[in-house]
Amino acid sequence: MEAAAALNESGAAAPRLPAGGGGGNASLELASRPPAPAALNPWDVMLCVSGTAIACENALVVAIICYSPALRTPMFVLVGSLATADLLAGLGLILNFVFQYVIRSETVSLLTVGFLVASFAASVSSLLAITVDRYLSLYNALTYYSERTVLCIHTMLAGAWGVSLCLGLLPVLGWNCLHDRAACSVVRPLTKSNVTLLSASFFLIFLIMLHLYIEICKIVCRHAHQIALQQHFLTASHYVATKKGVSTLAIILGTFGASWLPFAIYCVVGDPDYPSVYTYATLLPATYNSMINPIIYAYRNQEIQRSMWVLFCGCFQAKVSFRSRSPSDV
Repeated sequence: MEAAAALNESGAAAPRLPAGGGGGNASLELASRPPAPAALNPWDVMLCVSGTAIACENALVVAIICYSPALRTPMFVLVGSLATADLLAGLGLILNFVFQYVIRSETVSLLTVGFLVASFAASVSSLLAITVDRYLSLYNALTYYSERTVLCIHTMLAGAWGVSLCLGLLPVLGWNCLHDRAACSVVRPLTKSNVTLLSASFFLIFLIMLHLYIEICKIVCRHAHQIALQQHFLTASHYVATKKGVSTLAIILGTFGASWLPFAIYCVVGDPDYPSVYTYATLLPATYNSMINPIIYAYRNQEIQRSMWVLFCGCFQAKVSFRSRSPSDV
């Protein structure tokens, strides 16, 4: 949900920075006046470029999953949800740039803000759902491939997208500071209370993911120990596999935290009077998370790699070996 906050800032409106680009009013400000076209801001260009890369990467993932009938398991439904959310977020960044410099109106800006908030909120929520799925695939390995699991996954996704949509509608339905500048946050036109809600939601999701990944590490280590007891010793391959799994989990969570935490923290402690460059400098890395997600959760998966061979080559080369992975594989 914090993701939403971040985006909001980008989509919030036409950031007007002083000639120097770094000082002046600290928050991204929605242009309420239609005068002369605003000078092109390099930060907005970088956000647009980031959005373009995000949209292209995730559009490919969505196309592959939709194209391949084999990719219909709960794991790929979750990956598809994440890719769809990130695709919408990328498109939102592009639209924000276009509307910011071409169609400057409060109504369009608010719609863009809501779209960005909902998209990034859905992205973060999908990441949480993937984490829950990985935990369940290990904790309830014997019953994971049951109808109950499928129902649970669909329920989680419905709830995640429903909550994300509601968060995106809040600024559109009136929870904004267009008519009360004193209530603005570092992400205009979001109010301080709105940004605080989004940031708190992100912190909660991050803590839940941290807890689940710690539990996953415990389960992985316990499984390795049980195998060692059955074989009377811990082979080097078991040690390497366990270490690799734990390292991968640390990278996944570390990437997520490094991308979003600075922006989430700044949204809470930042002041609207701080230079806008601080907001941009924390928001831009947050968008990179949506650029990294398809690499971590899609392109590394060998089933998706095989589908890419089929999609782009029109055939599958039998010489290339692909091993089917379970949701718990990291």
